[in-house]
Amino acid sequence: QVQLVESGGGLVQAGGSLRLSCAASERTFSTYPMGWFRQAPGKEREFVAAIGRIGITTLYADSVKGRFSISRDNAKNTVWLQMNSLKAEDTAVYYCGATRTLTTTPNSYNFWGQGTQVTVSS
Repeated sequence: QVQLVESGGGLVQAGGSLRLSCAASERTFSTYPMGWFRQAPGKEREFVAAIGRIGITTLYADSVKGRFSISRDNAKNTVWLQMNSLKAEDTAVYYCGATRTLTTTPNSYNFWGQGTQVTVSS
């Protein structure tokens, strides 16, 4: 069982930046590709970014390409999401997830954190 804890959310003005962190409890963290997803009120959970086991392969949703960056440090059991040039439409609860196969599909993720709220004011 992998326990994930997100942090770093908050209120920011449009154009600003935030850095989300996701800390994992499991020593086998490096065996899991990791992903960030978000869910706005009344909407389904949507893919944001994902990263392979050793951090070489990354995937991004078109809506965040060029603005968001995902990274990981397996020695620290942590994955980050750097979010720049934030827009009002980025407002959502952001979740990190662990999966056994790198994918953009939320149903394929085995473990989830509790989420962290990101609110972007326009």
